Amino acid sequence: MEYDYNARRKRLMLPEYGRNVQKMINHIKTIENRDERNKAARTVIGVMQNMVPHGRDMEEFKHKLWDHLALISDFELDIDAPYDLPTKELYTAKPSPIAYNSNPIRFKHYGRGIELLIAKAMEMEAGEEKDRLVKLIANHMKRSYVTWNKSTVTDEVVLSDLKKISGGKLTPDKDLVLAESRVMFTKPRKKRPQRKK
Repeated sequence: MEYDYNARRKRLMLPEYGRNVQKMINHIKTIENRDERNKAARTVIGVMQNMVPHGRDMEEFKHKLWDHLALISDFELDIDAPYDLPTKELYTAKPSPIAYNSNPIRFKHYGRGIELLIAKAMEMEAGEEKDRLVKLIANHMKRSYVTWNKSTVTDEVVLSDLKKISGGKLTPDKDLVLAESRVMFTKPRKKRPQRKK
């Protein structure tokens, strides 16, 4: 007696729906009458919907099920679907390469995010809101500096770096005091519940 192991069977396109759904879809491909084929496809979509009950009422979820039906059938089903079915070329196409930002970061320990924040602050009109943003940026710079350099840093160094990155356009108040390094990394202590006497 020879056993029928899954390892010897044809690979499932989407294993989450199981082999029976795969068999039903393979059967739909053999139906010659288009109306019967459409009816069978809607029935299989209903079965697939019952297998994944969460999101059953969402419109995009139904679209996803029809996409899965096309994928499981290896894009060979000729049916009238309520949505445009994907093509094999869409799934086999390679994604376009991502263009990386080639602009060098002057102060790598602060990161690109700080440079973007500083650029945004430079666009703002002078006022209280801009001053608060500059203070937040400076505190974040100090935190980043300490995180990557594992040493203390003076406020003067951070404010000098802020001035350099902004090209001299952001000059915080000389009286600006940043948070202390040790305060930045201390976690607030949890209050212990008091024992009843």
